[in-house]
Amino acid sequence: MVRVGILDLLGSPVRRPVDLAYQLLITKQYASITPQAVSVWCRRNGHETFYATYYGLGRPHRLLPTDLDVVFISCYTQVSHLAYALAKLYRRAGVRTVIGGPHAKAFPVDCLRFFDLVVQECNPELVADILAGQFDPGTIISADRPFDDVPAVEERMPEIRASAFFWKRKPLLLSAVPMLASMGCPYRCDFCIDWNSTYRPLPTDRLQADLRYLARHLPNRLIVFHDPNFAVKFDQVFETLEDQPPGQRPPYIIESSLTVLRGDRPRRLKETNCAMVAPGVESWTDYSNKAGVGRTGGTAKVDRVAAHFAQLAENVPYLQANFMFGLDTDQGDDPVELTKRFMDLAPFAFPTINIPVPFGGTPLHAELTAAGRILTTMPFTFYYAPYLVTTIKHYDPITYYEKLIELYSHAASPAMLRRRLRSTSHRLVGYVHRARTAGFRADVASFRRILEMLRSDPGFLAFHEGRTTVLPDFYRHLGDRMLGRYAELLTPADRTPDLSPAGTPPHSGLDKQQ
Repeated sequence: MVRVGILDLLGSPVRRPVDLAYQLLITKQYASITPQAVSVWCRRNGHETFYATYYGLGRPHRLLPTDLDVVFISCYTQVSHLAYALAKLYRRAGVRTVIGGPHAKAFPVDCLRFFDLVVQECNPELVADILAGQFDPGTIISADRPFDDVPAVEERMPEIRASAFFWKRKPLLLSAVPMLASMGCPYRCDFCIDWNSTYRPLPTDRLQADLRYLARHLPNRLIVFHDPNFAVKFDQVFETLEDQPPGQRPPYIIESSLTVLRGDRPRRLKETNCAMVAPGVESWTDYSNKAGVGRTGGTAKVDRVAAHFAQLAENVPYLQANFMFGLDTDQGDDPVELTKRFMDLAPFAFPTINIPVPFGGTPLHAELTAAGRILTTMPFTFYYAPYLVTTIKHYDPITYYEKLIELYSHAASPAMLRRRLRSTSHRLVGYVHRARTAGFRADVASFRRILEMLRSDPGFLAFHEGRTTVLPDFYRHLGDRMLGRYAELLTPADRTPDLSPAGTPPHSGLDKQQ
């Protein structure tokens, strides 16, 4: 029997008291399914298993016992430095360290500097082989096939209680159950780490069993489907949702494409108690296959997409529209003006405006690497908004941040907030609109600070124009504050990323020690 720890890192240590409630109520609910599955697989095999999530409160290294044999850590890229610091602590204690999740998939070579094993794709057999000591330290490993055995909600309840409940006992107002109805994605968006994954619907009998279990044991508990693109096989999935008696259909959240949500399908969302949909629009000049508008672009695309969102708004309480600004197809004032037009036409859809991030293993990363447009010394801590880790093709850094401020200011204006509040009769949705608008206003303040440094500090501007690789002190000091007490564990060299591609993993799930 092996003593196994599984730690899902969801956020960095809280730096401001104002962030405390958000981390406790919202970030706490971001727990991923794969770490929960790993915990179940370990428990099935008779190992002594300890699972925890870290969402920014307390000390993550105290969430698990100190006398583990193996620790699995999962994280996103923006919290990878915290994972690296924890790996150093565990290694000092003689614990074998394993990293998986989005960051390990994107930047496995960098992960290997700190972890004994880096897992890109996993399944129960690979986890069993890791615990049996079948792989040498210093190895990137991958299962011969991604897992389809998603443990049932009933089997994951110890992990769900630990991640989403208060003191593992009582559900909070927003406590959510993570679920999957499918794996992979049929689209090939060049910025997405799922760009080359195969879409695979999961067995509907498992979904049906999970829904029945929740109806009996956690009625009306919110479900968050983690599918990259929910219900591509729409009728197959929704016939299962509709099999539940109307009074036993839990509220659920999905991310899907407008192409999928056409015809009478918005009505079926309402009938099955969908609480939120977050379609990816991405761009007014590209990715139109996801928006279901063919080759339409510009103003015509805005108007058609806004009309589609209006149809969704009649059936779903909360909508989010996902955009990217800074793609190579973006230039001039049009992207800003078209997105503002969409906001005006569809105030009920809260926009998220993402800065392109070149995650490893994606076509976007390969393209920007070849063009020398990635800021290679920017620490992974800043691989998310409001920070810019590339040079933008058609905007200099100053102009880019000016336009970001214009976009976010429009989205967070008092007039826009009033229109959003008038568009809903749901009190909770109104609270969410207010909270997210406040978040946008904080983002505007962050953009303004960066813009001021770009205008006043020649070295800061040179870094963001790609003319120097010297990391500005601003990012060094901010990185220290983000890591808190763990900052002393990482040297400047530790924080400089190794962006080398992984190539073919040297070991697979079938390639074991002889």
